[in-house]
Amino acid sequence: MARKGPASQGRRVILWLGALIVVLVLLLGGGAMFGGASWAPKLALDLEGGTQMILAPKVEGGATITDEQMQQAVSIIRQRVDGSGVSESQINTQSGNNVVVSMPGTPTSEQRDLIKASAAMSFRPVITSAAGTATPKAQLTPEAQIPKPTAAPTNASDPNNVTPDIYKLFESYSCVPPVSNPIENADPKKATVACEPGTGQKYILGPVEVLGKDISSASYGLQQTAQGGSTNKWAVNLEFNGEGTTAFRNVTTRLNGYYLTNQSDPKAQFAIVLDGQVISAPSSQAVITDGKSQITGSFTEASAKSLSDKLKFGALPISFTIQSEQQVSATLGTQQLEMGLLAGAIGLLLVVIYSLFQYRMLGLVTVASLVVAGVLTYLAIALLGWGMGYRLSLAGVAGLIVAIGQTADSFIVYFERIRDELREGRSLATAVANGWQRAKRTVLASKAVNLLAAVVLYFVAVGNVQGFAFTLGLTAIADLIVVFMFTHPMLQMLSTRKFFSEGHRFSGLSPDRLGAIPMYRGAGRLRTPEDRPSVAKGTLKAKNAGAAAEAERRQTIAERKLVEKLASGDKAAGSAAAEGKDSASKTSVSAAKDND
Repeated sequence: MARKGPASQGRRVILWLGALIVVLVLLLGGGAMFGGASWAPKLALDLEGGTQMILAPKVEGGATITDEQMQQAVSIIRQRVDGSGVSESQINTQSGNNVVVSMPGTPTSEQRDLIKASAAMSFRPVITSAAGTATPKAQLTPEAQIPKPTAAPTNASDPNNVTPDIYKLFESYSCVPPVSNPIENADPKKATVACEPGTGQKYILGPVEVLGKDISSASYGLQQTAQGGSTNKWAVNLEFNGEGTTAFRNVTTRLNGYYLTNQSDPKAQFAIVLDGQVISAPSSQAVITDGKSQITGSFTEASAKSLSDKLKFGALPISFTIQSEQQVSATLGTQQLEMGLLAGAIGLLLVVIYSLFQYRMLGLVTVASLVVAGVLTYLAIALLGWGMGYRLSLAGVAGLIVAIGQTADSFIVYFERIRDELREGRSLATAVANGWQRAKRTVLASKAVNLLAAVVLYFVAVGNVQGFAFTLGLTAIADLIVVFMFTHPMLQMLSTRKFFSEGHRFSGLSPDRLGAIPMYRGAGRLRTPEDRPSVAKGTLKAKNAGAAAEAERRQTIAERKLVEKLASGDKAAGSAAAEGKDSASKTSVSAAKDND
């Protein structure tokens, strides 16, 4: 069976790229028809405009809010807004008393309620638990077999708290993708259903028994032994106020009884619930009488700190009222976007002109590659806007413009490697193969640096700078896809075309115009411009003066030493021949005299 050539391989890779683009287009088209997606990317606040809400904090009991509590409240609102799929929002404090929330578009009533809701935490006992997958419809419990309360519940852990509606919800609830929406603001006097995102477990929880506001402090540190030593295991420490101490003692007394009977009984657990989600569900292994509890488990320092911070949020029973709400215009952003797009168009035009001037018809490959990269980036941004709520900001547009030059750099590196191979006298097919091996390492290293910079910038920055970093990283990935799946395969195909393989003067790959000298002629000798037949030496010298200088400049150290060695060898051979000739002449004269 004949082996497929480079042209056939390149054609196959380009077909795969075409299939990928078709899949992305169909996915976006399906989302636009049935899933609420849009063919146009979603725009951020600075480009689309939106809504600005000024929130006034309200603390239960009329207590005074501190600066630390305000910052923690802002953090909670930011998590809620980002979790609802609204990115590129701006959340800040105003005069230390109010919170200003600026969101692109118009917020829904659910988003308004989410922003205004209190961040109060609650402790609920676990009645039952199961894996987080939703029960298939064919396996749902028949209506007649659904458990029903047989008597009034005696405590919060009593299964009689579970109504048929709660049981049906528990079966259909999913804690793995697609995840069911959290049940927020559930009735504290009734059972509810919740997920634990970290484990994927789902729970039926009893009524609230301890409130988050009863936590007086929360911290994390290394677990201590009874003798005061360290176990090198991280733990989270809780301390309750007087009211919380009494309530928690009653809860742990009951739950510890379940634990002593059966350590795997889910009723031995209590769930810490924040915003309708379980952030931890430890078992009660002892009766806590002094209000000082310690949560242990397989914590790392980061996870212990995260849980400790969330428990601090539970000590902030803060809700908000919307003092004012107004629409924010995007006039300034629109003008800046127009100027940015104009700058991008000018930059793109300059890249195209340079490519065509420098690489002749080969520059059309650069133009086509930029078009393919633009299509992939556009589809990715539109799909991310639909699936993840990503919005394109002015900083993101700047990242796209910067990426034009970085994308062109990859093509230039590749083309120059091919031209270097041609200068050494190789055929175009061989030059494409060898040039790709040399250029591939450079391109991968360059894009790795770009991606690393984008990732670091994204995680250490905030606000619009994250948008810049995100688009920069996205375009770097698109660039790699285009170089590997379009540019290189396209050159594999073009290397078999007569126009390029024979080095037409307008192909950008003409050996004469590239100054393909010196070239090996065989038997260790180099061919120089004077060796070329049917061309006058003076004309050839004038025509290739610039090319020869360029070729000499691009010679490696090894090549230069070889040329010098050959040149010195020719001189030595010439001197030896001359000396031999003189000696022969003298011998002939001497012989003539002897004969005389």
